[in-house]
Amino acid sequence: MNHDYLIVGAGLFGATFAHLARKRGKRCLVIDKRPHSGGNIYCEEIEGINVHKYGAHIFHTSDREVWDFVNSIVPFNRYTNSPVAQAPDGRLYNLPFNMNTFYQMWGVRTPAEAQKKLEEQRRDAVAVMEAEGVTEPRNLEEQALTLIGRDIYEQLIKGYTEKQWGRPCTELPAFIIRRLPVRMTFDNNYFNDSYQGIPIGGYNRLIDGLLDGIDVKLDTDFFANRAHWESMADRIVFTGKIDEFYDYRFGKLEYRTVRFETETLDEANRQGNAVVNYTSADVPYTRIIEHKHFETFGAAVYENPKTVISREYSTEWRDGMEPFYPVNDARNQAVYEQYRALATQEPNVIFGGRLAEYKYYDMAPIIAQVLNLFK
Repeated sequence: MNHDYLIVGAGLFGATFAHLARKRGKRCLVIDKRPHSGGNIYCEEIEGINVHKYGAHIFHTSDREVWDFVNSIVPFNRYTNSPVAQAPDGRLYNLPFNMNTFYQMWGVRTPAEAQKKLEEQRRDAVAVMEAEGVTEPRNLEEQALTLIGRDIYEQLIKGYTEKQWGRPCTELPAFIIRRLPVRMTFDNNYFNDSYQGIPIGGYNRLIDGLLDGIDVKLDTDFFANRAHWESMADRIVFTGKIDEFYDYRFGKLEYRTVRFETETLDEANRQGNAVVNYTSADVPYTRIIEHKHFETFGAAVYENPKTVISREYSTEWRDGMEPFYPVNDARNQAVYEQYRALATQEPNVIFGGRLAEYKYYDMAPIIAQVLNLFK
């Protein structure tokens, strides 16, 4: 054993852990089965553009400690996430739901007019449920209708959600959409956090900075020679699938995954925005990402005559695919709890990250979690 920690997975959790451990004089070995570090925040450079290979990642937080930490590795730019949605009616709407959305939907111009319209639609939804003897929303559709009303649900939520989860909204649990952000201001900033942005130069600079001075082995599968790798360190930090760690003894956990169709175009600016959602069920992809808009603003967009877009297709996960989103329904949660009970009995293994904890995480909470581990 010539390392204090073997870290399985070179994603954000593993890289942050390695960085903080090294600062405390610990010897770390990081392995990852992919040919690159960074996990799902890895970027591939195409035509001078940092392409988010595994989907759009926007760093956002209100935690000043986390923000200062990542900026100490690489400075972040001013990117503000303001997605646009193309609805089944063919019109474009601003997200999240705000006064711009309500004006585009109903022509209302004041918060009072918008609030009145929303309350009317909510009352209609509740009346339909009460007529059927229903007192609490039984599924995602009923939950959404009571929160936002039929117009916005049908134009901006229904088709997108059903593509995302591969199931009708009437078969999805209500808790998925317990609340919806509604703003009575003309504010298209998707997040409410104090800080947001993209690393200047792309996310690879963040990961490279975190892993600077760390022993890293890529194209290395922990499970292909598990006994060997376990003998390399006193303790293990495991960020992979927790069910795989325990050889699927309670069954496999389920995920949704995403297929990306990336295209380089001979034009400087295809859609004028980094993220455009397609909420119609007739459009097979959920959204199109135009990557240059994450790091290039204003007239500078036209300095590069090419652009790169990625269409995202949500689909069921199968073995061999990248697991993206945990399916946190009752069945999967019960299976995960069995694995978690085993994990609590592992004195020399730290489980962390979305796969090891079977929980969807944004980037900032991952870093906060690792910072707290070291406090």
